[in-house]
Amino acid sequence: MTTQTKEVTVTTRDPHEKQLEFINSTAKRKIVKAGRRSGKTVGIAIHAVESFIEGHRVLYAAPTGEQTDRFWYEVTRALRPLIETRAYHKDETERFIEKVGTENRIKAKTAWNANTLRGDYADVLILDEWQLMAEDTWGDVGAPMLLDNNGNAVFIYTPPSLKSSGTSRARDPRHASKMFKMAKADVTGRWAAFHFTSFDNPHLSHEALAEITLDMSRDSYLKEILAEEDEAEANLLVYGCFNEMLCKIERFFIPKEWMVYSGHDFGSVNPAALFAAQNPAGDIFLANEYAPVVGKSTFQNIQAFRVITEGYTVLARVGGSHQEDASRNEYILQGWPIAEPYISGAGSMKVQIDRVKGKMEKNKIYIFSDLSQTLGQINSCMWKLDEMGKPTNEIKDEKRYHLLAALRYLCTLFNPETVRSKGSGSGMIQVGW
Repeated sequence: MTTQTKEVTVTTRDPHEKQLEFINSTAKRKIVKAGRRSGKTVGIAIHAVESFIEGHRVLYAAPTGEQTDRFWYEVTRALRPLIETRAYHKDETERFIEKVGTENRIKAKTAWNANTLRGDYADVLILDEWQLMAEDTWGDVGAPMLLDNNGNAVFIYTPPSLKSSGTSRARDPRHASKMFKMAKADVTGRWAAFHFTSFDNPHLSHEALAEITLDMSRDSYLKEILAEEDEAEANLLVYGCFNEMLCKIERFFIPKEWMVYSGHDFGSVNPAALFAAQNPAGDIFLANEYAPVVGKSTFQNIQAFRVITEGYTVLARVGGSHQEDASRNEYILQGWPIAEPYISGAGSMKVQIDRVKGKMEKNKIYIFSDLSQTLGQINSCMWKLDEMGKPTNEIKDEKRYHLLAALRYLCTLFNPETVRSKGSGSGMIQVGW
């Protein structure tokens, strides 16, 4: 029996210099920060095709159909000669091309969180528009997907604006930026970071690009064209002083002898509560969050609080504004006494925020990493801007941040770091009922 073979040529576009840098990189984890129309999607399509031809199983994911359309067009155009041999099968509906009878496949799909990425596997994973995806896309599904075969991952993004969430599914609008910063600091060779601008694409008309940018705001030009992070924008975060690298920690068992406290924000639809423990050194650990998506009765809320704190003694509970005595009394009547915050009344919000920030600046507040809602609110809560674009003393969309209100109330139980209670190293204010 004779076997006939046919030699075909796969041709991709010629990559420009900046595309070649990340295509040729041997790092296991690569993150690309690039401006709009800089060629990042075409570049990653070239990389995907080359990986596929080498026998890899490639999965490309982006949160919008527009992005996957562009990638799919480049891939099918390059691989058409292989498809025509019928040794390779193309499924236009599911958007994959595979070598018949093998695991060798390249696929494009729309995904924006862990659930939408599930159901596939690969040894080369590409997450485009990474800044718009939920963080669990990588942590919960993407990373485990690569464990069995020690696969590679590529993240691609354009710096987002904190001022508008757009279509982002991320809790932390800056999560891609933080990953880029981490990758850039890596010295092991496992990570590599790449940065290029729209001007680095030689196929774009620089004259037309220059003309278009005349109509763009400084913020848009900085991010969309130059792909630069605006560190000044991070200063608009109310709690930008929180040291996530040090103070976001993995959950551990809270010793029974530690003091436990709770902070509460009232609401018939969006009640919220935070539960904290304090160690003998005075460090505060945010251990549990409560923020139901639908309204609960006071009784149902209290039942949930008792489950959360079972086995511990809650030393103090505070919450609500000065005007919310009726809500506090309702909880008192049903066996969960909540006191008015130690700092309350007119102008108290700024003082409460300063109390929280004072603790954060000295790295005295630690947050368990599974408190995703609390961390998400910390990473997105911003000062409102005035007509001149300058920050005010008001929080933008303040009523959205129920858990942060609970945090403010909670921290009124503790003295500032510069003041200590006599005979105590904890900095706790003694609260009477």
